[in-house]
Amino acid sequence: MTKPRRSWAITATALALAAPIALGACVGSPGPVGNVAVPEPAKPVELNAYLGKWYEYARYEAPFQEGCEGVTADYSLKETDGRETSSASNIRVVNSCFEGSLSGKFSQATGRARIVEGSDGAKLKVSFFGPFFGDYWVLDRSEPSADGQYEWSIVGEPSGRYLWMLTREAVPSEERRTMLETRVRELGYDWDLVRVTKQPAPPEPAP
Repeated sequence: MTKPRRSWAITATALALAAPIALGACVGSPGPVGNVAVPEPAKPVELNAYLGKWYEYARYEAPFQEGCEGVTADYSLKETDGRETSSASNIRVVNSCFEGSLSGKFSQATGRARIVEGSDGAKLKVSFFGPFFGDYWVLDRSEPSADGQYEWSIVGEPSGRYLWMLTREAVPSEERRTMLETRVRELGYDWDLVRVTKQPAPPEPAP
């Protein structure tokens, strides 16, 4: 059977949940449950503060994302007639990844997302497969920075099998890494299942 193209990073939940319906056994079995009681999101999420580029700091490994490095996700509002919409049901998601290593094949996939009504913006439905949508929960996030954007987020879904930690910088500080581990543990996740994603080193500052 031909191996299906993967869909990376932040919207991987959508692929995971759609896979049993759309792809059968081709994608592989989901990973172990790392949290038997996934909590509800801790804070509301303002869409405009969440838009933009995210780097994946770490994740629970999943068969459809296996070996992925340099993972990023870009969120933007979809355009209608050449203009950005303001609708929470028209979010464009672009996931990128290097397969196997940072020097591996570059892969990219585009999907769509919509905010779940009544979730204060913290729950989304994401799709790469037509009508098939998967759960995407922003379990926690930072306060907005001076530029109005969230600086980190922790993303999960109800099964407890999938988890992502996202930051605005490719290589977060040691303080931020420690904070993310502490918060993930507080949310009930098994840290032993976490896999840190390799990202390109930031450029050296100009002299």
